[in-house]
Amino acid sequence: MRQGSINMTLLTYQVFKTVAEQGSFRKAADILGLTPSAISHAVSSMENELGFSLLIRSKMGVTLTNYGSHLLPYVNAVLNSDESLQQAVAEFNGLKQGKVKVGCFSSVCTNWMPDIMNSFKQLYPDITIEVFQGTYDDVAYWIKNGVTELGFLSVSSAADIPIQPLYKDRLLCVMPKGTARTGSKDYMGISEMRNHQFVTQRESTDADIQNFLKENSLDIQSNYHVVDDLSTIAMVANGFGICIMPEMVMNDIPYETDCYPVEPETYRIIGIATLNPGFMAPAARTLYKHILKEYQQEEFKGII
Repeated sequence: MRQGSINMTLLTYQVFKTVAEQGSFRKAADILGLTPSAISHAVSSMENELGFSLLIRSKMGVTLTNYGSHLLPYVNAVLNSDESLQQAVAEFNGLKQGKVKVGCFSSVCTNWMPDIMNSFKQLYPDITIEVFQGTYDDVAYWIKNGVTELGFLSVSSAADIPIQPLYKDRLLCVMPKGTARTGSKDYMGISEMRNHQFVTQRESTDADIQNFLKENSLDIQSNYHVVDDLSTIAMVANGFGICIMPEMVMNDIPYETDCYPVEPETYRIIGIATLNPGFMAPAARTLYKHILKEYQQEEFKGII
């Protein structure tokens, strides 16, 4: 890198961030209201200033170089800090405004986020919530790299990210409708599960289910490795096996299945995570407190 101070503007950082996210100068130009040539010039000027390439340009679009990938989290941090500054100034003036970016996995996105966004908007109409949906791994990556300020994770998937537990979500065994049973009708035991073919999700999709299978020595040999919850349950409903699924997921599922609590009784614990709980932007802190107030079960209140 060249020696001396770096004189890039926040707009330059925003251009780089948007191009990296969109993989296209033209798409970034449309989003930011600039011309593609202005976008290209901003990125080239940034590369000249830094002394190394940030993007690989091709007919298929643009991708980050290794340097660009390592720099992006720092650019996100700068932009988030500017957003925090603007929000803090607004807060000093008695206003509640700004934007909060939240990462969440599928079942939280469908079961909680609409209610969270509606109830929060009634209290704070000038704060916008931007939702990013993905797997546990996606949400953890977004939090660590400054893409989102907050994220919903299971406690077991949060690793070193600080997380406040909110909700115990019971694990169920999901079977095709009318499947003949050999064990108790009130729950599904491990020994009976061993007699069935499983439909499983990729390991990064639901760590809690993978942990349950490993802890109970269920060495699953499955021909079906899907990603999303709905696809998994569709395979089960059509007779291709059984699966383990959190109870929250089974709300509003359009397929007919039989569900039984697993034995031993097991839960995933859903929480709200943020990289720096003691240093959040005002809008993020406001949403964080709102989520704790509305969704944290009594047994978790006061847990740090």
